[in-house]
Amino acid sequence: MTTHVPDLPALRLLVGVARHGSIGAAAREAGVTQQAASERLRAVEAQVGLTLLQRGARGSRLTAAGVVLVEWAGQLLEVADELDTAIEGLRAERGRDLNVHASMTVAETLLPRWLVLLRQRQVAGGLRPTAVSLTATNSQQVAQAVREGSAHLGFVEGLTAPAQLRSAKIADDDLVLVAPPGSPLTRRRTAITPEEISELALTSREAGSGTRQVVEAALDRHRLAMAAPSVELTTATAVREAVRAGSAPAFLSRRVVERDLAAGQLAEVPTTGLMLRRTFRAVWVGSATPAAGPVRDLVAIARGAHSTSLAG
Repeated sequence: MTTHVPDLPALRLLVGVARHGSIGAAAREAGVTQQAASERLRAVEAQVGLTLLQRGARGSRLTAAGVVLVEWAGQLLEVADELDTAIEGLRAERGRDLNVHASMTVAETLLPRWLVLLRQRQVAGGLRPTAVSLTATNSQQVAQAVREGSAHLGFVEGLTAPAQLRSAKIADDDLVLVAPPGSPLTRRRTAITPEEISELALTSREAGSGTRQVVEAALDRHRLAMAAPSVELTTATAVREAVRAGSAPAFLSRRVVERDLAAGQLAEVPTTGLMLRRTFRAVWVGSATPAAGPVRDLVAIARGAHSTSLAG
């Protein structure tokens, strides 16, 4: 990373000045002295090579460059907060308030944001934030953990809801076939057929993952089966990085690869005749309504983020 990027505490301090209109108020919020905050902000300006603040007797206001940097910093800090919350969940020990198991795609792309929103909502309501233990695994193992009671709540992906569990539909998700830019498949003028796909040795998720189940089911409708994978990996991120490095094509969630496609780091290979849409679901045991408390709150946040409805 470029050395022009300040560290996160420095960026939080700058955002605090933008919010409060003074270095003193931002310093109090950050728990440092005004002198320390002022020195830190001057160091930030020196690091980025720009004047970010216009200081005056009545306070400080952002320069044009400062406004732009604060906007970018706000996005970075939001992602950092999501990452911190997710890491805390992964580090958490058993016996915490809420044990959540999630499929890899949900854990990588959606759940961190939901956990941040849960914490924010609880703090705003004067409640003690729930300590969350998060396990990221494939959908089959998520469902099993919920059935056995080792997880209070699960998030899975697939065509149908797991048996013996209650569920709520969260969102639909489309799989796309991606390949390294410039590879032979990306130069085709016609969409690739199910028969051709069944002959490809793909970069694939492991058996039991929601992504692989959708591809297998889509081929099965044509009485076809997947060829033996070129390589099997256990996370969507690992599959994406392998394809970016030149591995065989792979089916991945559009959510996972949309930035790579936009940046030209991966290329989409059009397909035809395959049903590649799946559903993300929250799953739990018991009554049709999730248990009151953090389980119900987290399901409501996930559903609200995608405007979906409960299913049996």
